[in-house]
Amino acid sequence: MTRLRDYTPARVDLGRTGASVPTRALLEFQLAHAKARDAVHLPLAVHSLVLELKQRSIWSITLASEARDRDEYLRRPDLGRSLHPESKKLLIPLHAEYDAAFVIADGLSALAVDRHAVPLLDLLLQNLDWRIAPVAIVEQGRVAIGDEIGQLLGAGMTVVLIGERPGLSSPDSLGAYLTWQPRPGRTDAERNCVSNIRSEGLSYAVATHKLLFLMNESRRLKLSGVRLKEDAGLPSSIGQPVLNAQVPSDI
Repeated sequence: MTRLRDYTPARVDLGRTGASVPTRALLEFQLAHAKARDAVHLPLAVHSLVLELKQRSIWSITLASEARDRDEYLRRPDLGRSLHPESKKLLIPLHAEYDAAFVIADGLSALAVDRHAVPLLDLLLQNLDWRIAPVAIVEQGRVAIGDEIGQLLGAGMTVVLIGERPGLSSPDSLGAYLTWQPRPGRTDAERNCVSNIRSEGLSYAVATHKLLFLMNESRRLKLSGVRLKEDAGLPSSIGQPVLNAQVPSDI
């Protein structure tokens, strides 16, 4: 007989033992909770990310937010939205007219970034014939830090790949946030998000398809956020790499 649990990883139809859930369900919950906590506190593997990008001939630069450590980052979200002064100095010489800048930030799950950021970015760049800024890898960073990075680099848009808040069935979910004309003070209403990028969620192929659509439309319409609608649908062959993105001819 088909059960609801066959269609979702959510904790439904757990069964019962007296007034409690079965021991197996309790232990699975405790394990999931531990994985979520670990994902939040796990440090970003910066050196591994730099090496992976270098192996793919992708130039990167390592930056830091104003949060001094993980504990302060979790207590003070505002510090994760601003660059450390020394990191600002590193970006100033790199200023140019870039079409886009990609930012990789740990967010609330470095595990998600370690697993998914580089493969997704690699697939995106294979399908973009744009002027791309050096990839910024940020420790203790939140989404809004991409606004400052994009402005300092002179990028037309930023795409921030960041670890999302872990759920009890998704400790490694990656999100991608697109912002047109980034600058400090941009609000969440001025961004577009593609979320739940992971093996059990949105595949790299589908996420890339949606992001390329949003990036091209953002560039064409010169906006992002609630006024930019994502109706890309699904790629014709989910299991295959998407075709090269075409920049609109009137750009």
